[in-house]
Amino acid sequence: MHKKLFIPGPVDVRPEILQAMATPLIGHRSKDASALQQRISEKLQKVFYTQNPILLSTSSGTGLMEGSIRSCTAKRAVVFSVGAFGDRWAALAKSNNVPYDLVRAENGQPTLPEVVDEYLVSGKYDVFTVTHNETSTGVMNPIEAIAEVRRKYPDVLWLVDTVSSMGGVKIEVDKLGIDVCITSTQKCLGLPPGLSIASVSLRAIEHARTVPFRGSYLDLVELYDYLIKKNYQYPSTPSLSHMFALDQQLDYILNVEGLENRYARHLQMAQITRQWATERFEIFPAKGYESVTLTTVTNTKGISIADLNKKIGEVGYQISNGYGDLKEKTFRIAHMADRTVAELQDLLKLLDETIAKL
Repeated sequence: MHKKLFIPGPVDVRPEILQAMATPLIGHRSKDASALQQRISEKLQKVFYTQNPILLSTSSGTGLMEGSIRSCTAKRAVVFSVGAFGDRWAALAKSNNVPYDLVRAENGQPTLPEVVDEYLVSGKYDVFTVTHNETSTGVMNPIEAIAEVRRKYPDVLWLVDTVSSMGGVKIEVDKLGIDVCITSTQKCLGLPPGLSIASVSLRAIEHARTVPFRGSYLDLVELYDYLIKKNYQYPSTPSLSHMFALDQQLDYILNVEGLENRYARHLQMAQITRQWATERFEIFPAKGYESVTLTTVTNTKGISIADLNKKIGEVGYQISNGYGDLKEKTFRIAHMADRTVAELQDLLKLLDETIAKL
């Protein structure tokens, strides 16, 4: 039995998009492949609100996170973390021998702009990273306020993980001044996992050229140069199946639902879930910094989240337990991609009924 997924990725994918993945393959060095990749890039520029080049990678979002911190750090990176996926930036820097400092907020607290300012003013860094939407704690960082601070330091590159928010929340990359903005297909964009996407500023590319050891497969400069020289081609064989699906899904997002309607639906689902959680439990992240694409709930009733998930799984639903050290202390309800308000309300009703019997 398929379970309706209310987890922070992968998400349920519309049948027509799954069908698009079964499109017969074409030669990946053909003009048709170039045209496909160009169409996708131009549509993604609208979703990212950017004129920057779009780079595609047959990897998870972690791939382009690794590629960007390794490719762009010539001096030292400062990693601002609000949870497990912020910590991942630091782990990637360490494993690639990239000098870095980790600045971690308390669980449930955001990265505050004044903290960013405190570190960038030192002049020690040429890169800083921020997780926009942290799925472990349910915190959505105030990137608009951080952008105001970042403008004081034009020589520092800003790398942002929007893996679990791009396509569900309005993120105006160029207006914010983000140099590398990364997302994946399996969350708000509503596709299967396997493709990651980044908008990359030209100044980030030029800065990366000064870094001697950028790796190979995930080298942003190599990806960009090949894209330009070979007319929307990539150095290694791409996942054309994902691209067929993404091409169709982007048409749906841009022309059928519309971006503003998509953002409004995500916000409505977030507000409904927050109200439900507040009335029955507590919301884990600090007030004013709650995610729009998932809600992390504090388990104030001390119920077994594993048992709860097992019970609702018997009738075809799934939510997420807490992540890492927050397992059983919290639980997470995702409301992203093409999930509807009515489906969410059905889940919350089921949770009420099930919790009452635990």
